Amino acid sequence: MKDREASLSMMKTMKNLAELAELVGGRLIGDGSVTVEGLADLESAGAAQLTFLTHEKNIDLLSHSQAAAAVVPISDRQYALPVIQVRDPNLAAAIIHNSLLAGPFQAQGVDPRAVVGQDCQIPAAVTIAPLAVLGKGVVLGQRVTLGPGVVVGDGVRIGDDSTLKANVTVERGTVIGCRVMIHAGAVIGSDGFGYATDQFGHHVKRPQVGVVQIDDDVEIGSNVCIDRATFGKTWVKRGAKIDNQVQIAHNVVIGEDSIIVAQVGISGSTTLGTGVVLGGQAGVAGHLTIGDRAMAAAKTGIHADVPAKAVVSGFPAISHPLWLRISSLIAKLPDLFKDVRELKKQVAELNRK
Repeated sequence: MKDREASLSMMKTMKNLAELAELVGGRLIGDGSVTVEGLADLESAGAAQLTFLTHEKNIDLLSHSQAAAAVVPISDRQYALPVIQVRDPNLAAAIIHNSLLAGPFQAQGVDPRAVVGQDCQIPAAVTIAPLAVLGKGVVLGQRVTLGPGVVVGDGVRIGDDSTLKANVTVERGTVIGCRVMIHAGAVIGSDGFGYATDQFGHHVKRPQVGVVQIDDDVEIGSNVCIDRATFGKTWVKRGAKIDNQVQIAHNVVIGEDSIIVAQVGISGSTTLGTGVVLGGQAGVAGHLTIGDRAMAAAKTGIHADVPAKAVVSGFPAISHPLWLRISSLIAKLPDLFKDVRELKKQVAELNRK
């Protein structure tokens, strides 16, 4: 046990404050030779860790922290410990944390309990866990990790440094880029929901013969379902981030750097522009266009195109400021109804005179 603990300790990445300040383009105030091995919040950071302060209003919490140093907003304030001043401490902390956690890829090879189909291209630097199943003609890039129970269909291509966690299913023909993270239980490339209905009300399945394309630097949460296209492709573009339990239907296009929060549903053939943000449980009808940098609040029901940079909320979706005004009136409706009823009685009495 002691040997294992010593080994784990040696694996920790140690960096000094001067290196970290340069990494994030920050201003170092204090001893740049101080080294840290991790990052934690104000309450839990230890003597060998860095912490961060997003707002100066929390300065009292920093004064009680045990951290070796802190990332803080730019100001003239004096601190009792070394600090790195940056414009956006939250962003800088994320960059630093990733840097401290980064380590060389440890290739475990192909577990003997995995199943690999014919004509697969698998480099030496991969990790394929027990009970993973690869179909025919699968192509893996360098440093790919496939977790336990992952199923990869025929002809799937997965780029360098991508990770599929436990029980992910990737159906035939899917193309996955580099540095993609897909969390447990996601299903990529299942059939789109498409039927034609005859005169008797019977539903005839429309074959779904397209594919799914996931570009570089995309992250897909647990239990997400992304349907293959009817024809062509369902496309998640570079840098998009998709939370858990999201449904993306056939032929949807998710623009670069978009954020899709948990339990969103997007119907078929809808296109999202660059940097779109959809709040939790938002629903989007099919064949719509949502413009670049548009935002929708949680539970928004979108039934029409949304212009670029618009902010919408409500069901059906309207401009966010108008929805806030309407929402503020809802609690007053009982009193308003009572007043209207009283006024109607008074009018009726006047008419009888």
